Amino acid sequence: MIYFDNSATTRVFDEAATIAVSYMKEGYFNPSAAYSPAVSVEREVNLARGRISSYFRADPSELIFTSGGTESNNIALSGTLAQRRDKCRIITTAVEHPSVYEPVNALKSSGYDVVIVGVDEFGRVDAKALEAALTENTGFVSIMHVNNEVGAINDISALYSIVKSRAPSAVFHSDGVQAFLKMPAVRCDMYSFSGHKLHAPKGVGGLFVKRSVKFAGGQMGGGQENNLRSGTTNVPAIMALDTAAGIYMKHLSEYMAAMRDVKLRLYENLSRINDVVLNGPSPEESACYILNMSFLGVRGEVLLNSLSEKGLLVSTGSACAARHRGKNRILTAMGIKDARQEGAIRFSFSPDNTVAEADTAAQMIEDSLSILRRFRRR
Repeated sequence: MIYFDNSATTRVFDEAATIAVSYMKEGYFNPSAAYSPAVSVEREVNLARGRISSYFRADPSELIFTSGGTESNNIALSGTLAQRRDKCRIITTAVEHPSVYEPVNALKSSGYDVVIVGVDEFGRVDAKALEAALTENTGFVSIMHVNNEVGAINDISALYSIVKSRAPSAVFHSDGVQAFLKMPAVRCDMYSFSGHKLHAPKGVGGLFVKRSVKFAGGQMGGGQENNLRSGTTNVPAIMALDTAAGIYMKHLSEYMAAMRDVKLRLYENLSRINDVVLNGPSPEESACYILNMSFLGVRGEVLLNSLSEKGLLVSTGSACAARHRGKNRILTAMGIKDARQEGAIRFSFSPDNTVAEADTAAQMIEDSLSILRRFRRR
């Protein structure tokens, strides 16, 4: 099997899985308890918090552990608005993940002034459109760091400066689920990430919240996470996240180079096939672990199923939208439509992938296309 759908989820590192099991079987104590073994576990969680927060060059108290990217994105919005008394302007982009796009749009019916900023043909945020949308009443801006479908990279630090120059009181949030650890840290007020995108278990992630931000937090209850996100601390997942992050950072240059080699090799191979078109920035200018290509003359889901039978696993876009038929919102925002949108396939890579797999995958794709395109023409 060749797994080229790492933007959906990744294989858990062996070391991370081992750590998680050890905290399920030996260090299973609730860190909120008062006895010595629980206090030791709490200390270990806080050490992990410090190591992970160092990515943001932040104080450990500015990192809230959550269940993952969706929760982080949701509470970034709701926790910010809960501290305001007005129906402020909220700005996001047309290509955000559903966990940002849907809750922002839902606020229209509550009287909030919601503005959706467009992107260029490569999926990058239109900085001029963002600047034009900013007002003194802007309260929340959310722009993703790396697009999960085409790999477009936004210059978050530059966009942050634009926002602060026009709307200094606005809270600037970035969905960093596809960028955390893989991209250099950026300037922002809030930053979301998820463990299962970088070889940690599913069900754990975090939200960086700058200390100066007025933030009401998320779910209420026992007061965990500095009373900003209640719920029994998920120690096994947090410690596995810490382990996976440590491995990733230790081998970062090696991992990024390996994924870049696989992506460039696959792109080179696929570019030789007739009627294949790149979606998004050039491979050199986009995230080195995401490649989106359109195969004209076939439907993406049909090609996906054909490749799956051959042992090549890919996707037609975001895993969260895989079961929802209809137009691809991200590609539509980029001006990609009709046959090109219909035939789009996303490939996403991890350090586990190899150049040899890129060669094998390209041959599988070419074989499938020769059959499917012939069948389509009949």
